[in-house]
Amino acid sequence: MGNFFEQFWGTKLRTAAKAFEKNGFDVTICQTVDEARLQILQIIEQEQPKVVSMGDSMSLRKTGVLKDVMAMEGIRFINGFDKEKTREERMALRREALMCDLFMTGVNAMTAKGQLVWLDMIGNRIAPVAFGPKTVVIVVGRNKLTPNLDEAMSRIRSYAAPLNAIKHTDFKTPCQTTATCHDCSSPDRICNSWLIMEKSFPVKRVKLILVDEDLGL
Repeated sequence: MGNFFEQFWGTKLRTAAKAFEKNGFDVTICQTVDEARLQILQIIEQEQPKVVSMGDSMSLRKTGVLKDVMAMEGIRFINGFDKEKTREERMALRREALMCDLFMTGVNAMTAKGQLVWLDMIGNRIAPVAFGPKTVVIVVGRNKLTPNLDEAMSRIRSYAAPLNAIKHTDFKTPCQTTATCHDCSSPDRICNSWLIMEKSFPVKRVKLILVDEDLGL
């Protein structure tokens, strides 16, 4: 039975990769998160960044690459999610990350047409993806693949966003109790800013790593 799944997802990811490459993305398909980790390290070696940062991502964390990067000599890692720092300090670091050399994160959904789709609370993840860092590395699991933009946005609102709100136990939103989006006006609302990336500009600025595993929300 495993061969059927391998054939299904292999075909899906190869087709998606062609669409993303046509849209200017630099695409690599990895079979596992371990392969994805090695691919990120290879990109870092090629790009030789002096300052690296990230937008929080379960998929990125799953690769285990963050410990590698933090330990690298000659690289300053800006960690805007250091729990030992105050919220004000973390926010200042996230603003600083807008101009790092290499930025790593995940994505909420992708389409078979070669589009990347995010929905953010404060925008610290999508802002550097859109502009600033010379190189952006995106790690995304096969479960984020949708047929089109409407399906991608629906996936985020109906699945990823409520799960993300539930994960943050200190937030208070309606979807935490109903697991359903209410398009709320809560002060803790996490669905504030969309980014739809149709193409990578400049070409190959965005390094997209497609992983043949289910990752993140």
